[in-house]
Amino acid sequence: MRKSYVNNTIKINEFDALIKITAEMSRYLYPYIREILKSKEDLEENSVIWNDFNKRFIELIKERFNIDSMKVKKLLNRADNDEIIIKYLLTLSLCISNQGYQKLKNFLYYF
Repeated sequence: MRKSYVNNTIKINEFDALIKITAEMSRYLYPYIREILKSKEDLEENSVIWNDFNKRFIELIKERFNIDSMKVKKLLNRADNDEIIIKYLLTLSLCISNQGYQKLKNFLYYF
């Protein structure tokens, strides 16, 4: 799905390292993740936070991914991507515990 797609398989130790980095970053970013999720629940009061996040998410997708791909087009469709974004944010928010690394690893292995 990325613009710079290379057909290399990732090694298991690289995969584990990426999971560890993701779990640590989600722990660091948890207050922001929580605020975004809370703003989605109450769009009338906090729509600015959700809209800013959604806008930035779409900008990053356009910048880094192949926008001709059907999967990427689904991410760019604002009507469809809310559910996907919420799922990503909830998954990241579950990674902040002491077992966050293991939870994320199990989730991705069985995805």
